[in-house]
Amino acid sequence: MPRQSTARTDMLRSAALLFREKGVEATSVADVIEHAHAPRGSIYHHFPGGRPQLVEEATRGAGDFMGSMISAGLASRGPEHTMASIVGSFRDQLVATDHVAGCPVGAAAVEGPNTPGARDAAGAAFTSWEKIIADSLCERGVARDGAERGATLALSAIEGALLMCKAQRSTRPLDVVEEWLVGMMADLLGTASR
Repeated sequence: MPRQSTARTDMLRSAALLFREKGVEATSVADVIEHAHAPRGSIYHHFPGGRPQLVEEATRGAGDFMGSMISAGLASRGPEHTMASIVGSFRDQLVATDHVAGCPVGAAAVEGPNTPGARDAAGAAFTSWEKIIADSLCERGVARDGAERGATLALSAIEGALLMCKAQRSTRPLDVVEEWLVGMMADLLGTASR
């Protein structure tokens, strides 16, 4: 029985990794099985809803994982360092994959009309990330409206920069966004402490 849960987890992880590099629509069930080294029939055993269920659950899992990372970073290092760390992580992934890797949650959002459950999971993930960031800013004295706007701007800037980096095959958009986000967070927090 433990092997089944490992196979399921491996397939979800593989799906998310493939989504960030190939996109949702270009990732087939066969790709996921091969990447996860899973038995052929296992996909429908673990995901009786087929590909739509796999895509939705992989998107939700990727969103939860990123949310945990954001939350942990904010708690231990604060907003400025966390924004720089998120951008740095995406930059490293881009460089390591020759500007192919992006955000698996973003991929599900962009390609969502064919997998509405995944698009909804992506929307829920973005909303959750916004709340995590906004709550952290509020805990540090930033007014709720400013904290929510800052969180939305931060995530929108990162996701948009990822798309530009992939298209331009350059990390320059993320470099610019990182500098701007760190400054924006410092400004928000500086204003709160005055």
